Amino acid sequence: MNNLNDMNSAAVLRFGPYAFHLRQRLILDGDRQLRMGGRALDILQILVEHAGRVVRKEQLIALVWPTSVVEEINLRVHIAALRRALGDGENGQRYIVNVPQCGYSFIAPVHYDSEAQWVFERLQAPQHNLPARLTPVTGRDSLVGGMVRRMPLCRLMTVTGPPGVGKTTVALRVAELLLEHFREGGWWVDLAQVDEETPLLEHLLRVFDCDFSTLCVRHALLVLDNCEHRRDACKALVATLLDAAPRLAILATSREALQVTLETLQPVPPLAMPKNPAVNCIAQAMGYSAVQLFVSRARSRQHDFVLREQDLPSVREICRQLDGLPLAIELAAAQIDALGLVGLQAQMNNGLQLLSHGRRTAVPRHQSMQAALDWSYLRLSEQEQRALQRLSVFKMAFTLEAALGVISCTQLASSTLAAVIDRLACKSLLTVEQGADGCRYRLLNTTRRYAREQLERSGEGIDLERRHARYLSRMRQASGAQGVAQLVE
Repeated sequence: MNNLNDMNSAAVLRFGPYAFHLRQRLILDGDRQLRMGGRALDILQILVEHAGRVVRKEQLIALVWPTSVVEEINLRVHIAALRRALGDGENGQRYIVNVPQCGYSFIAPVHYDSEAQWVFERLQAPQHNLPARLTPVTGRDSLVGGMVRRMPLCRLMTVTGPPGVGKTTVALRVAELLLEHFREGGWWVDLAQVDEETPLLEHLLRVFDCDFSTLCVRHALLVLDNCEHRRDACKALVATLLDAAPRLAILATSREALQVTLETLQPVPPLAMPKNPAVNCIAQAMGYSAVQLFVSRARSRQHDFVLREQDLPSVREICRQLDGLPLAIELAAAQIDALGLVGLQAQMNNGLQLLSHGRRTAVPRHQSMQAALDWSYLRLSEQEQRALQRLSVFKMAFTLEAALGVISCTQLASSTLAAVIDRLACKSLLTVEQGADGCRYRLLNTTRRYAREQLERSGEGIDLERRHARYLSRMRQASGAQGVAQLVE
């Protein structure tokens, strides 16, 4: 536990007949010391610090066991031990109550010595500028829980993934759960809102409202969002902070790694979706997070929406075509009241026009999939843009050999194309699949549709389709249909 290490040795919190001496980590009932383990004391300290408020179970677990994977039963065992030690419920006095489906709350009045008051009040209202979350985070409990446990041991964690996968959502949820761990709270900086002329360190000092020497001693969590917007400047800033501010932890989001010393990468995968057509039970389908999100957002637009068994093939196909990307699923579900489920599925092949009605309060790049993909595409080099366009001819996974055989041209010579494809994969625009037969690449459906639109505008679409067909014909003649499948499926 780190929260109260700087408190005066006289700091004492009092509740009922008990005195909790924080520095000495002991609880006295008069002159008698209560016997309880270190984990139980940690849990009690967190609950007492938040007296009168609910502390979520996952937050308690993350703070008390930051380096371990712990089941909820462990928490319940220690809570039960605390209640026994405090005589909770005896003579009508209650201390800790369970809030179903949420967490625990310390409900007894807490008094504290005056010399501890300033620290206690600061802990009651941790400082932060994290944006308010408007909707629940769906399907990310395991990922968020693992990050919360690892983050206190990391100086820098970079959250990566393709456009629309929810990197910012995950990072902000982790920051929420870790607020109490950092003495000076958590601070969010959206680099997409910082213009090119503003030095990032200057902007950061304004956010923290301090000078550089003060920042260097802060015990805080810094969330750097959308680092790809100014990757080189961000990389330099992070390197400076890691060297000069040893108690500052950095949680970054980026579509590619920052490649800085001490960086830990955390990819965010798409939501789980049913791939097996045999999934024909509603309860089984609702076990997939992509379906959960679709149903949740559909109900927010059409209050009488009910998922029926006959709807499962349509919902499964919609989630599949949207690659399990949370942003794409939310944008599609927003059309449910206008199109209905059957109409929505019928419109899935009409490119990205369907996915263009996001919340007006969202930042522009989150109001449509087109905008989200523009954000990445416009930051590519001309060579990378051309390669991505031409790779859209592949509707399934493909090998590097297949790419070289189909899309190479004067501007994309075979000698350089492999490096270009690797860069696209590093920037989360290609998915890499490792199999027994080697490495293959795949474009997500949403990315492929976007790139195909760019290819059609270039006038090269028909020629690429012909080259692709000729390549498959040659491969079929050389190695048979099975060999072709290994190359492009």
